[in-house]
Amino acid sequence: MDRLGRLFRPKSIVVIGGGAWGEAVLRQCQKIGFAGDLWMVHPTKEDIAGLIPYRSIADLPHAPDAAYVAVNRLATIDVIRDLAAMGAGGAVCFASGFKEASAEDADGTNFQTALLEAAGDMPIIGPNCYGFLNYRDGVTLWPDQHGGKRVESGVALITQSSNVAINLTMQKRGLPIAYVVTVGNQAQTGLSEVGKSLLSDPKVTALGLYIEGIDDLAGFTELAHYAQSIGKPIVALKIGRSEQAQKAAVSHTASLAGSDAGADALLARLGVGRVRSLSALLESLKLLHVLGPLPSTAIASMSCSGGEASLMADTAHGTEISFPSLTDTQRQQLRATLGLLVALSNPLDYHTFIWGNEDAMAATFTAMMTPAVALGIVILDFPRPDRCTHPDWDLVCNAVARAQEASCQPVAILGSLVENIPEEVAERLITQGILPFCGLDEALEAITVAASLGRIAPDWTPAPPPVIRAGQTLTEAEAKAALSAHGIRTPTAIRTTRAILSEVAAQLTYPVVLKGEGITHKTEAGAVALNLATPEAVKNAAVAMPTDSFLLEEMITGTVAELLIGVVLDPAHGYVLTLAAGGTLTEILNDSVSLILPVSDDDIGRALAHLRIAPLLRGYRGASPANLQSIIDSVLALQDYVLTHHPYEVEINPLMCGSDHATAADALITTGEPDD
Repeated sequence: MDRLGRLFRPKSIVVIGGGAWGEAVLRQCQKIGFAGDLWMVHPTKEDIAGLIPYRSIADLPHAPDAAYVAVNRLATIDVIRDLAAMGAGGAVCFASGFKEASAEDADGTNFQTALLEAAGDMPIIGPNCYGFLNYRDGVTLWPDQHGGKRVESGVALITQSSNVAINLTMQKRGLPIAYVVTVGNQAQTGLSEVGKSLLSDPKVTALGLYIEGIDDLAGFTELAHYAQSIGKPIVALKIGRSEQAQKAAVSHTASLAGSDAGADALLARLGVGRVRSLSALLESLKLLHVLGPLPSTAIASMSCSGGEASLMADTAHGTEISFPSLTDTQRQQLRATLGLLVALSNPLDYHTFIWGNEDAMAATFTAMMTPAVALGIVILDFPRPDRCTHPDWDLVCNAVARAQEASCQPVAILGSLVENIPEEVAERLITQGILPFCGLDEALEAITVAASLGRIAPDWTPAPPPVIRAGQTLTEAEAKAALSAHGIRTPTAIRTTRAILSEVAAQLTYPVVLKGEGITHKTEAGAVALNLATPEAVKNAAVAMPTDSFLLEEMITGTVAELLIGVVLDPAHGYVLTLAAGGTLTEILNDSVSLILPVSDDDIGRALAHLRIAPLLRGYRGASPANLQSIIDSVLALQDYVLTHHPYEVEINPLMCGSDHATAADALITTGEPDD
């Protein structure tokens, strides 16, 4: 059952609070043409926005489906209590000064607790939020201007910023928006529950999120699974970084796998597309509304300008976008239409020879579409409608429609600048089933996101993050012993002191490695000496090390590559696994992939293949390949340790990867302690 359905799709609305904000909500409801009962409650005023207010909530004809509470924080609690007692469907709490208040205002948290107790089972949105817009049913529990209008179907937007929500409604890209919801403090009702409610509307095609922080990891996972089950994609713009993860700076892993990497990994695993800007969010949602997810990032680009063709190719360079080469059949078809003077390629500059010839343009666009292409794009920047006319541009639109019908494949029209497709043109194209892209960079990012959604099925649940803080940092020997107990191969080692170092060294098999204990970054501190061949070499190496405690280890040989494998706890997203180039290359290459635990053999294999040093693992220029299964087994053993013991962070750097082994040459573990 949809707990929020009555609130988001009400037949009756009451506004409590006669100030400017409350009156604005009434006027917005009247402006959009809300068809249900619209009431006002105020103890003294005789007229607000043309309505005669009721003197109290108890005087209302019956329990409202939705209430907008626009009074101060203390009065809000009493109003919510009265609404819940009479069986209201839910309420928007506009007031601020609750848990989001400054640290000096201790009452903020107390007020929020009291608010939750007053609401009981009645849904509340906020506090500290603008409310919501339902453009499907003409519901505007919203105290300000907005740029939207009634739609039959469209996308839904949820934001944790009311101002961002206002800005999104002002878009002129032709994107039909069905709902906009701001969630404020998420004191009771979080983003995840709101998302499920909006997606349950059969006329909502996709969900866009502006996320500052995920309200509930389990709930967000449930939202992603629900969206996948009903075939409605989610795209998110995730901002903000976890302060806790940034503080975990003892290991390289912590710096590589901050909260941003954790967010990337979580969203990818859950099949949620991630974008970098509000513009890309809108363009991605528009693509998904019109076409749904794409099978690939392969496109056919067409324009009447060599400059535009080059711009398309250059903008796509370094991205996942590809341009399939033309087949012989395509070349024959294009040559018959374009003649001998046009260079045939993808991206295609079809020149202006056929400009204004709808039949020739339709034939050209159709010829460019093959099964190897997921989307065709015709670059078409319209002239300013206030100063120019565009009858010839309309012919291009007609040709695109014909090509889409003839090829049975989607063909988009792309304005290289955001403002160069007028809103009325974009809206008309969408009614024809043609995607109008606004902005070249945003379009290519949207294509990449839509293709990634087509490849991912979120049948995975993250490991719940324990509520812990950083505890004790184990010595290297202790860390290796702990990991060895879970199946990770470590070098044979002896701990010793400076006083008996010569005696111990005389009994070893060489070559060996000498490490100074109690030093976090040993290489930088000069506390590692490799490939020592004699007892005298061991003794000399120890002289320069700033410690009296040492670890003597066998020297691992036959190494193909060095990896870093580590896990750090990100309180917002769970345990983040990082696979990276290891040893001295960690900072130099910045070559890493992050995943959220738990992971499988296949997950690890795919992640390793994405590293820039993957050719070394496979055997570069005839060299022996690394034993991939040993690497995978080491990562799985590390995962087993983490999920069993719940450390704060753990790192192996380097994992020495040879043709017949993967050995943890160095290890660091910071234990976890209960966060009281």
